[in-house]
Amino acid sequence: MRIFLSKKEKKGKGFTLIELLIYVSVLVLIILAAGSLFLSASRSSRKAKAARETIDNTRRAIEVMTHEIREAKSIYTPTSVLSSSDGQLSLETTKYCPGGEITTYIDFYLCEQRLCLKKESQNPVALTSDRVEIENLEFYQVATSSIQISLKVNYKSLSTRPEDQFSINATSTVSLRTY
Repeated sequence: MRIFLSKKEKKGKGFTLIELLIYVSVLVLIILAAGSLFLSASRSSRKAKAARETIDNTRRAIEVMTHEIREAKSIYTPTSVLSSSDGQLSLETTKYCPGGEITTYIDFYLCEQRLCLKKESQNPVALTSDRVEIENLEFYQVATSSIQISLKVNYKSLSTRPEDQFSINATSTVSLRTY
């Protein structure tokens, strides 16, 4: 005994090869678009992290130097290298004085690739994290009581990918309040 199915009954059962290929193609396109979006978001996140770290370190370094220069009594020129790339600035200050002394000295300079602050008779303190490097530090005396700070800060990354790189040049001019 044979059962014959009408065309209407045969049509609803299963997929044709063409339909299956269309479904797979659409699924592949959706997966590729989602993957591309994920990679783009990952790159943006890494770039933002590098920028944030570099900008935060630069801002903090400028703020500390600006504060100390404003509060300084004078620029100690025998050890300060002004108008050169051997960036060191020494300030005479009444802050941080060891017992019984009226004034003391603080220095800003590069120690390895980090910006350091050294108070007289104390160990240097790094003002920048180890995730950034100072490529260039310069101090220029623009007036008797004003110093221009110029520095270039790079994000340290083991990767050479563009999204892992960031660099910033910063310049600030500060005047001593005592003049």
